[in-house]
Amino acid sequence: MLCKEIIQVIEATYPRSAALDFDNVGLLAGREDKEVSRVYLALDATDGVIDRAIEAGADMLITHHPLIFSPMKKVTDEDFIGRRVVRLIQNDIAYYAMHTNYDVLGMASLAEKILEIKNAQVLDVTMSADGHEEGIGRVGDLEKSMTLEECCIYVKHRLKLGSLKVFGDMDRKVSRLAVSPGSGKSAVAPAIAKGADVLVTGDIGHHDGLDAVEQGLAVIDAGHYGTEYIFIDDMKQFLNGKLPVLDVITTPIIHPFQII
Repeated sequence: MLCKEIIQVIEATYPRSAALDFDNVGLLAGREDKEVSRVYLALDATDGVIDRAIEAGADMLITHHPLIFSPMKKVTDEDFIGRRVVRLIQNDIAYYAMHTNYDVLGMASLAEKILEIKNAQVLDVTMSADGHEEGIGRVGDLEKSMTLEECCIYVKHRLKLGSLKVFGDMDRKVSRLAVSPGSGKSAVAPAIAKGADVLVTGDIGHHDGLDAVEQGLAVIDAGHYGTEYIFIDDMKQFLNGKLPVLDVITTPIIHPFQII
């Protein structure tokens, strides 16, 4: 089927209008009229991902994070972003990114489901659709109260992680949890405002973590990748269900750094 037909199906559920103003989503390289039979799914369009997409004979690459984010004044092989775009075009691979539109309409509810949050509500409302609020993250209740240490073990188990970083008193009891997959510095204020005891997110710096704890919020930094790689399998299921004619291949789950 044509690339533009696949995009129409995706955007019927995840319209570009749901993306935040700063974002860059949609078809970022390649041809709308490209015939697509094989799709490669990944979180980021890294060199390794593009290599594997080419080796797999993919006609289309779909990622969560957009390869082209800041404005580009030229597309050449003189820098690493340009080289990736050139390789995609040389290999006639259509490249599509679905970032904050998926965060708002997919990732938030997926994280809610994985962490089994009860009585959930949107953490940071960004839009209203048919009278229903949508936005970044979720906040709600854990099935039972637990210590922060127990909550860390729970999050590691639910997200299948080997490690995470924690700010807060490990003996403190927590029962109300907020989650904001990805980079969550901006989620601290809404989590506090909505009465969360603990926030699960990624990319929390030293001062952000200390300041959150001072305001009564524990923070579990499960990593940007660790909270968002769930996109890959979710989109595979989406495409398999909506477009079974496609051969959908997913990139291996490889965490981008190790703690030693």
